[in-house]
Amino acid sequence: RIAAIADADDVAQLLSELGYPCDIDEAAERIAAITDNDRQALVVARRDGAVVGLIALDFMYYLPLGTTTCRVTALVVTPTAQGLGIGRALLKEAERRARVGGAARIELTSGTQRTEAHAFYRACGYKDSSVRFVKLLGA
Repeated sequence: RIAAIADADDVAQLLSELGYPCDIDEAAERIAAITDNDRQALVVARRDGAVVGLIALDFMYYLPLGTTTCRVTALVVTPTAQGLGIGRALLKEAERRARVGGAARIELTSGTQRTEAHAFYRACGYKDSSVRFVKLLGA
């Protein structure tokens, strides 16, 4: 289901597990920013009443192809829920939403250190595509 502000504590915990620590207030602000943007979505997965995963999507016009691309900007499943198919279900939901949103493709990036995640993505049909370069911008 779509994340709500009430999920801020779970989202903060999941983002921290992904390596992007934030507190509940910051998570609530991030959820609100996504909710207020019709080109983004944040979906959470629940198991036995608890939020155990999330996937964040960003729809953007991709000039080189002249079409919309859906980018997965975050995907995380709690360690205790990994291996239960939740990550695959979140990716399938992302692909469904991408198609409904008119995207011609879906893409994601993953840190070079996340070798287990890379194997998971390949097993889900994703292919190595490009190298990403990042430059942090100061104030």
